[in-house]
Amino acid sequence: MKLASWNVNGLRACLKKGFAEAFEQIGADVFCLQETKMEQGQAEIGISGYEQFWNSAEKKGYSGTAVFTKAEPIAVSFGMGVSEHDHEGRIIELEFEEFYLVNVYTPNSKRELLRLPYRMGWEDDFREYVCGLDREKPVVICGDLNCAHEEIDIKNAKANVRNAGFTQEERDKMTKLLAAGFTDFYRHFNPDKHDAYTWWSMMPGVRERNVGWRIDYFLGSDRLTGRVKSAVIYDNVYGSDHCPVGIEI
Repeated sequence: MKLASWNVNGLRACLKKGFAEAFEQIGADVFCLQETKMEQGQAEIGISGYEQFWNSAEKKGYSGTAVFTKAEPIAVSFGMGVSEHDHEGRIIELEFEEFYLVNVYTPNSKRELLRLPYRMGWEDDFREYVCGLDREKPVVICGDLNCAHEEIDIKNAKANVRNAGFTQEERDKMTKLLAAGFTDFYRHFNPDKHDAYTWWSMMPGVRERNVGWRIDYFLGSDRLTGRVKSAVIYDNVYGSDHCPVGIEI
């Protein structure tokens, strides 16, 4: 099964920048999107053969997730079951026979770290949620986790130490999540690979110079690691300030 994930930074905008072509090129069995910024039916997606599941934020034009899947899930749920977190359309959970798939768009801590305290609570609740699933069957987590975990995952580490997405607090929470029984599949296959990024500032020339961050991931229960055949960053795909990532399992 081929799984892919992409923060499209507004699906309606991405549709005008080659989304359908990229979707077809990647050819995933399950394609997870973050930051859709729309509700189902607000645009013609132009994709057939996939069942669609949407979780849109209550605030219009903000956040949101979607999943397009050829494989029929046993069950689908939305949110982590914590009312404080479940108004922004950030999680879609699909249960398949052999694993859970959690598509997540983690909250950004914002400029001046205004939302860092909220983010810390989210991280603890999210970890508890996925660990609960993991006690039932293995879990695959994908999406924009809004954190460059280690210095290898960011171009200019020293200059970004107190910036949202690279604070020690956020990085420590990701370390704690991985220590709870999860593997970063890209790093499993590419432990020492530098300059492997999934997000670039939209300032002129930044992506061309590959001054980026790796903040989009596929994580999974440790016991799935031997079943994952590959993990890839599709850094040749444009249309968003993020590029897609994927695994084959």
